Formats: sequence, structure tokens, C-alpha cells
Amino acid sequence: MPALPSSVIDPLWSQFETLLPTIGDGHPLGCHRPRVPDRVVFDKLITRLVLGGAYTKHADDRVSATTLRARRDEWITAGVFSRLEHIVLETFDHAIGLDLTHLSVDGCCVKAPSGGDNTGPNPTDRAKSGQKRSVLTEGHGLPIGVVLAGANRHDSPLLRPTLECLSRFGFFLPESIRVDLDSGYDSQATRELLDEFGCQAKISPKGTYIEINHTRRWKVERVNSWHTRGFGLLQVVLDRVDRVQQAWVCLANAIIVLRRLLKESWVALRWNTRPVKGYDWR
Repeated sequence: MPALPSSVIDPLWSQFETLLPTIGDGHPLGCHRPRVPDRVVFDKLITRLVLGGAYTKHADDRVSATTLRARRDEWITAGVFSRLEHIVLETFDHAIGLDLTHLSVDGCCVKAPSGGDNTGPNPTDRAKSGQKRSVLTEGHGLPIGVVLAGANRHDSPLLRPTLECLSRFGFFLPESIRVDLDSGYDSQATRELLDEFGCQAKISPKGTYIEINHTRRWKVERVNSWHTRGFGLLQVVLDRVDRVQQAWVCLANAIIVLRRLLKESWVALRWNTRPVKGYDWR
């Protein structure tokens, strides 16, 4: 059984394939062991992202764990994963329209038993090794930026690099931007930072309970749930190297945005209408 339905993995592979670097056959006699097809490796990496586990658990007679790691590093060096995320977001922006007037930021801590980059003692898990993801979502609730850090890092210092993720994609930002934050960001330093970025602040005050459905923060909480419940490799981080961790996050975000894009396209086809740019179908 595939880790993702064919309606998602096939268009994802179609775009992914166009980004792969060209590898020439340098053997003079052409009698070496044939290269494992990229599609086989791609399917295995998707399966590992969704189910989690070690590379050896997903290796079989078609592809070894060593080949999975080597091909993964080859594609990371070529920037395939980050470019895929960029292209999927750009396509959604052209077809539907990203709502950058309402942003939400929140942190999420997960287990990282292997340690490595972007890990630290988790204060909520008996100081075991963990990782924090600071996630930025737009108005539709799609992830447009993720910053990785140790689980012992406070959310507030991660706000600046998280908001700076917007410049990575080169989007045209609206004049008015509101950032919704929880009480963990309720400080003067946060307000000064948002003033520096020219953003309005909607921060839940400390000591006051506000139901999450009364704010727009439920969308970033939903993305955190998608990350941890939909992708086993983001629920328990097993890779130790920063660029590998970033690659898995980029691939997961690309899948989330693509699923939403396909859903919007299906709704438009079902009702014989065009997707309305900036309109929330929920």
C-alpha cells in the first residue's frame, strides 16, 4: 500500500522529476551495475517521511539503505527539496492566492532521540533530546516557513528568523499584515520586532485564557498536527544533520500545499467555477 495516494504522489513526482540533476554514465564499457531508478528511490523516501523509521527498515531487494542516503544527499546538494517547496507555493499563489495579510506563528516540540543539529533538552519531556519547529502559516493555514531549533529554545527569539522566511520566496507582501501569536510571545521585545517589520500584533495576553477557535491561531496549530500526525519522520526526528532535517520539512510542506491545491482544483471543477484568488473555501 503506497504511503500517499496516487492522486498526490504522481503530480508530486512529475514536478520533482524536472528538478533532478542530470547524471551521466561515465563508465567506458557501460558494464557497471545499473543505477537504481529515481522513481524507486523517491517512493522509498516518501514512505520513510510518512511512516518514519530507519533507512534499513525501508530498504529491499530493489534499493539499499546506502543508496537511499546517497541519493538523498545528492538531491539535497542540488537543492531539489527546497525548490520543490518553492514551486508548489508559487503555483498555489498564482492559482488560488496566498493570504499574507493574516499570519500565525507558533512552536511545536517533538522527540529527537538521536540528537544532532537543532536539538536540545526538552523541558516538557524530562530533559530528553528534542527539537522545536517554529512554524509560520498564512491565512489559509498553509505552512510558508519553518525554523528548526533545540527544544530548550524559547519561542520568542525564534520569531525573527521565522518571519524572515517570507523573503526566501520573494512574495509581494501586502501593506497591512497581522501576526497572531499566543501568550508565549507576549512581551515588549515581540511588539518592537513586529513594529520593525511593519506588522500589526494580535497577541494573547499572559494569564488570560482565550479559546483557540476565537482567534486565527487554530490554523497554525492544525499545521503542527499535520506535521506530527501525518509524517512520522517529523513526529520523531531521527536525522542528525541540519540540511537533511530541513529537506524533510520542505518535502512535507510541499505535500501539504499540493494536497490543498488539488482540493481547491477539484472544488472548482465540481462546481464548474474557477478558484477565486484569495478566497477561503472552508
